[in-house]
Amino acid sequence: MSTVQREFAGTRPLTVITHSALLTGRLLRTLRRMPTFLVVGLVQPVIWLLLFGQLFRSVVNLPGFTLGSGGFLQFLTPGVVMMTALFASAWAGTTYLQDIDRGVMDRLLTSPAGRGAMMCATMAYQAIQTVIQSLVIVVIALIAGARFPGGVVGIGVTVLAAVLLALIFSALSNAVALLTRQQATLIAISQFTTLPLMFLSSAVMDLRVAPSWVGRVAAYNPVEWAVVAARRAMLVPADWSTVWARLGLLAVAALVMGFLATRAFRAYRKSA
Repeated sequence: MSTVQREFAGTRPLTVITHSALLTGRLLRTLRRMPTFLVVGLVQPVIWLLLFGQLFRSVVNLPGFTLGSGGFLQFLTPGVVMMTALFASAWAGTTYLQDIDRGVMDRLLTSPAGRGAMMCATMAYQAIQTVIQSLVIVVIALIAGARFPGGVVGIGVTVLAAVLLALIFSALSNAVALLTRQQATLIAISQFTTLPLMFLSSAVMDLRVAPSWVGRVAAYNPVEWAVVAARRAMLVPADWSTVWARLGLLAVAALVMGFLATRAFRAYRKSA
């Protein structure tokens, strides 16, 4: 009996939560042994906050820039949180590629663990990583002088929006990994999707000073949904109708992507 199969030997059958927890624990143990990726993933956000936050702080004075009353750093922080979640989750499929190369995936598929539990575990792992990174970014922003009128509730909504965004794109990344089984393809698709989605949102710039077509495209962009939910929750008074609407869109998208990614296991088995 393999190590993976022994891990599930003592669990009750058909317990998706138990299997998801076991598989998530496996991934977290890897992160504990090698936290480098978690730390390296924070380098770029810190640069955005501390460098670009100072270089472009005067853009809030541009005509039409209506969301910068608290300064550019306050405006930029939710965008940086979402960018970090987006970039990190786009690489989530790398875990599956490593498991495929090492033969772990085949052992998992022959174990009692269901396909849904396997997908939930990778998404839960990505969510935990996103929570840690998001809180670190907010703390750094506070140290740098940013103030968030929405307080703890606004920060909590920001972290929740980042988690939902991470779930969407980690599921997409997992599906691409299962369907293509190629690192180069995963990298290409990640680059092709993340950069346009970032710049076609208000992550770094108020869309009121951007071309009108950017705003129209951003209305269908999950990154924009997350950024808007975070920024509106951090205001006083918060625009809760907009916040809940955007969080609802993110939750639906995460569920749909999680279902589609789980279905990708079937295509992987047929092509294996």
